Amino acid sequence: MARRNLFQPPALPVSSASDTPAPDKSRFPNTGAMSGVKSTLKDLSSNAVREIAPDLIEEDGPKDRLAFTDADVAQLAESIRQHGQQVPIMVRPMAEKPGSYRIVYGRRRLRALRLLGQPAKALVRALSDDEAILAQGQENAQRLDPSFIEKSLFAAELAASGYETAVILDALAVDKPMLSRMQKVARSIPEAVVREIGPAHGIGRRRWEDLADLVNNHDLDLVALAQAALAPASATSDGRFAQIADAAAAAVRQTSSTPKAPSPALPVLSEDGLRLAQVSDQARSVTVKLSKTEAPEFAMWWLENAEAELQRLYKEWQSARKAD
Repeated sequence: MARRNLFQPPALPVSSASDTPAPDKSRFPNTGAMSGVKSTLKDLSSNAVREIAPDLIEEDGPKDRLAFTDADVAQLAESIRQHGQQVPIMVRPMAEKPGSYRIVYGRRRLRALRLLGQPAKALVRALSDDEAILAQGQENAQRLDPSFIEKSLFAAELAASGYETAVILDALAVDKPMLSRMQKVARSIPEAVVREIGPAHGIGRRRWEDLADLVNNHDLDLVALAQAALAPASATSDGRFAQIADAAAAAVRQTSSTPKAPSPALPVLSEDGLRLAQVSDQARSVTVKLSKTEAPEFAMWWLENAEAELQRLYKEWQSARKAD
């Protein structure tokens, strides 16, 4: 089934005086005719470009691009100063804040217009959250060609915000297997590392997946590797990816050639000396192992109550931090 185009204005009826009969007022009462005119005008106004003060437009919501630089904004602002704003942004009214709007797409243009102190030319559309995400994803896919990792972070942010899988698939124009690959990469590679690398337009899906596999299969601390590997003057985003990927591969080779020392395990004993569990500190996790042989009843109780007990301990930890 063909998708509705969110950006196409409604077609206006075309008629000719020579071939259009005079309207029969008995068939078209005044109330019905006026209702139709109002409906048409309402449809047209929803596609009209308006000028809106930038300080009335909020920028929150999922972002489908890694952060653009001040230099990017300044360059665009200079272009707009010379040639005017050629492409409108899209906003939607905020029901909870009358007179204000929320950005759908065009964040970089909005920043440039704020820098210039100029009003923003904007399409104002009353969109639901799902419709806004579809509009944002489709417009940016057509105009900006986001990289694989930008799409992956966007998909992860949409999922974390509670959007349904069907909406995410439509917004990114991908199928379920591709979405699964994007989600795997976004889960495996820390966002801090991705933002340090940047969009990496020259790095395709396969190389990102290879890096994610190295992290998952060898328990790599990619944040620490990135901090050590990146040269101070890494010029390009693709170059920064290559440096981190090379460091990860080198770490795997070193680990494979060096016998791995067993992780130190801290035994947890009861007051009467019963061995309840052991705790191991690893590179990316802390493992608690309960003994089913020495304390089987306690192990089964923990299995049934672990979630509630961990929530309780977490709240105690938060309270202690606030008290400090």
